[in-house]
Amino acid sequence: MNFYDENAQEFFNGTVNADISHNYEKFVELLPENAYILDVGCGSGRETKVFMDLGFDVFAFDGSVEMCKLASKHTGIDVKHMLVQDIDFEDEFDGIWAYASLLHVPSDEMESVLLKLKKALKSNGIFCASFKHGEFEGQREGRYYTDLTEEVAAELFEKVGFKVLKTWLSDDVRKERSDLKWTNIIVKKE
Repeated sequence: MNFYDENAQEFFNGTVNADISHNYEKFVELLPENAYILDVGCGSGRETKVFMDLGFDVFAFDGSVEMCKLASKHTGIDVKHMLVQDIDFEDEFDGIWAYASLLHVPSDEMESVLLKLKKALKSNGIFCASFKHGEFEGQREGRYYTDLTEEVAAELFEKVGFKVLKTWLSDDVRKERSDLKWTNIIVKKE
């Protein structure tokens, strides 16, 4: 997480106002009223704040100490410093939002991480995740990435027992990254 600690303010400034409502609306419409959401790797806290403004309770965490500080200030809640590999929740959340966060999990750890997240969800819980679209895995731009196609993402989530509700590609909303595509997936714990 050194990249995010060393570039926290720049990353915060570049992402906090990015409008991805076209993606989180697909997630929110599937949640029950007063849902409790786990925001995995919340970064700037952008969606944490949106979800709270919509009346949801949110537990947010990030792997970068500096991003936690900035996100806490932005959202007004205590954003916890932890890694997704270290979570230990059981049947607590109605929804899990992992937007552009699980993409830093190496493929050989992905299945165990997804199982931990599945355990954290209540029955019929909704889980939305996004990954850079592609088949690359390794170091890029100072960070580790596991890119996924829609097909590979669906196979991965199905393998650990989720029901895939929807996959889709989206464009990056930041002008300087308009050529970047994202693989998005929404699944349900049955």
